[in-house]
Amino acid sequence: MEIRKNYDLIVIGGGPGGYVAAIRGAQLGADVLIIEKDELGGTCLNRGCIPTKTILSDVKLFENLKKSETLKADNIRMDMEKLIERKNKVIKTLNTGVKFLIKDNGITFLQGKASFIDRKTVEVDSKNGKQRFEGNKIIIATGSVSAQIPNVNVDGKTILTSTEMLELSSIPKELIIIGGGVIGVEFASIFNGLGSKVKIIEMLPEIISTEDHEIIRGLTSIFKKKNIEIYTDTRVKGTKINQGRPEILAVDKEGKEMVFNGEKILIAVGRSPYTDGLGLERLNIEMDGKFIKVNEKMETSIPNIYAIGDVTGHQMLAHKASAEGIVAAENASGHSSRIDYSKIPNCIYTLPEVSSVGLTEKKAKERGLQIMTGRFPFQSNGRALAAGEPEGFVKIVAEKDLGQIIGVHILGENATDLIGGPTLALALEATVEELGKTIQPHPTLTEAIMEAALDAIKQAIHLPRKK
Repeated sequence: MEIRKNYDLIVIGGGPGGYVAAIRGAQLGADVLIIEKDELGGTCLNRGCIPTKTILSDVKLFENLKKSETLKADNIRMDMEKLIERKNKVIKTLNTGVKFLIKDNGITFLQGKASFIDRKTVEVDSKNGKQRFEGNKIIIATGSVSAQIPNVNVDGKTILTSTEMLELSSIPKELIIIGGGVIGVEFASIFNGLGSKVKIIEMLPEIISTEDHEIIRGLTSIFKKKNIEIYTDTRVKGTKINQGRPEILAVDKEGKEMVFNGEKILIAVGRSPYTDGLGLERLNIEMDGKFIKVNEKMETSIPNIYAIGDVTGHQMLAHKASAEGIVAAENASGHSSRIDYSKIPNCIYTLPEVSSVGLTEKKAKERGLQIMTGRFPFQSNGRALAAGEPEGFVKIVAEKDLGQIIGVHILGENATDLIGGPTLALALEATVEELGKTIQPHPTLTEAIMEAALDAIKQAIHLPRKK
């Protein structure tokens, strides 16, 4: 089969890592080909981040109307058909935008499934048949798929992944979520807000287990107030259909068998790297378990091949993939760039939201660091109270001697937007005093960050004196 064209850079995968890498490569003068088997934007834009946040914004409005003390909205209901219609409209708008950016940057886009023939040759199976292309440099950005559980068969009707959940035409009366990580708790917030009876089954001792313990405890408490049932230290053994309803067979930490049943079951146990059919076996590329092994320059064990995003492991976050894409494209173009994983923020879109950057208090202590902490509750923040969102708090972890900020953790309204400032503070190696003495506008939620920083040095204004 003849080679159609030689490109400076070939990017396999058009998600938030791949298309960003392609654009950055084009900015640096490379002739770029991007290959995507589905739609540009990947899982994040089409089946993940964007659709869930679109739905969540409507759910939040729905919840606020129902709990409002001043607005009377009798018999209010959610129109699921309109909800899904709006979600699809947002996806289409953003997808069109990405396509425009690809074209505007002079990047060639080919929809099809790619596989390696050798370290510089890629074969693409598309609607036009099979074609081969050569790339001086190649970036793998194939992303991930929903992880599965042994003895649990997804049928797309009663036992679903997040993809099918986003297309439901009616609200299930009961929803059982297997997995209390980021995906699980976000869907718990969505369907609890829509009126479903929600249960979460998590095999670890806590939900969102990588977050700071105080944040975990706070979100767990809020979920329980909302009547979301949480079963931790509980391992799923399998599922079955009983009289048309799905049942989950599980066992708790004491070995006691448990049975859960509901209208729908969501499998939300994380994601697995997607490398099926990619032909990695032809390259003898070095792996790290299921993931492609890379260094801080996103280089694989093969000199001209890079890998980014979920397929490399680390944090499975869209913005992390985009940052890696920029690093990979710059290095593929002869520059020297590196990724710093210690300052990548994490966002969880629950109601209320969770965000964090840097070390938790526990991690800092495990590293032998001498630390100090500061906290400020949103119930003492004027803007939070005015907005009717008093739940949650800001927590700051800092090195004791110099006061350098090493971690910030937020539970509360707009936490995922608020974390941007602390992320910059960590990047600039700011101290709690510098952050605390930075004047914030009033009334805003950002004042809670300022007060938490001041609390670490016992100078918080709007907190009672500590004995």
